[in-house]
Amino acid sequence: MTMDDHDMSPQGAKNVSPGAENVTANPWEALRRFTAARIALGRSGVSLPTAPQLAFQLAHAQARDAVHLPLDVAALKDQLQEQGICPAQEVLDVQSAAADRLVYLQRPDFGRRLSEKSRQQLLDRFGTAPQRRFDVGFVIADGLSALAIVRNAAPFLAEVMRRIAPEGWSMAPPVIVQQGRVAVADEIGELMGVKLVVILIGERPGLSSPDSMGLYLTWMPSRGLTDASRNCISNVRPEGLPYPEAAYKLHYLMAQAHQRALSGVALKDETASEGEELDVRRNFLLGDA
Repeated sequence: MTMDDHDMSPQGAKNVSPGAENVTANPWEALRRFTAARIALGRSGVSLPTAPQLAFQLAHAQARDAVHLPLDVAALKDQLQEQGICPAQEVLDVQSAAADRLVYLQRPDFGRRLSEKSRQQLLDRFGTAPQRRFDVGFVIADGLSALAIVRNAAPFLAEVMRRIAPEGWSMAPPVIVQQGRVAVADEIGELMGVKLVVILIGERPGLSSPDSMGLYLTWMPSRGLTDASRNCISNVRPEGLPYPEAAYKLHYLMAQAHQRALSGVALKDETASEGEELDVRRNFLLGDA
């Protein structure tokens, strides 16, 4: 019998699911407290018990919903304003070359570049020959899970802002891109004239994590760069890599990218834990003092 074969009544009394007496417990069941992975589920005859089978079907449905859920841009702008990131009217809203979700899923290359209308929108806003005028720009893309962005983007950015605000980073207006993939941030960063671009993007949903958010950081973004030019921090969410820990790692990589003028395979995450202090002497904005 597993814990999945029990439920709790509103009064707190523990009830046993019908048929639970036929479930054979797995001897490794104790390890389940260390992971959300589907391990040691037990068996009923030669099959999975009913409860974990239903839980699997629910998780699969949640993953599918996360892929197809449209991003509510207006609500996300309100979240960014409520978190003190930026007034909603200053957040830019653009679209990739993928016109809708079906095209986005079938043509990944379209998701990696802006639509002509959005490209012109940024050219009109920042000029045809932008200088690298901003230290950093943040791009938010729905990716394969808008749910991840709705839940995590605004509170995570608030944590990042708390860390970089005292250091005087110049920041481009945040950009929200619909039907976007990771590489679209390179084109956006180049058009805005940022030295460093960070994209927050919904990751491909897992069967226990429909809301994981990924972070990708690129120094001197421009069209045509490969993944070797980017650093990645994955599974950012309260149940995965918590916001403070992810913000700590991102802050470190941002400072190191500016100091060394690089990112990607040449830039390593040398942080150990949230408790380890950043070496501020390496911060390009704070100098060696």
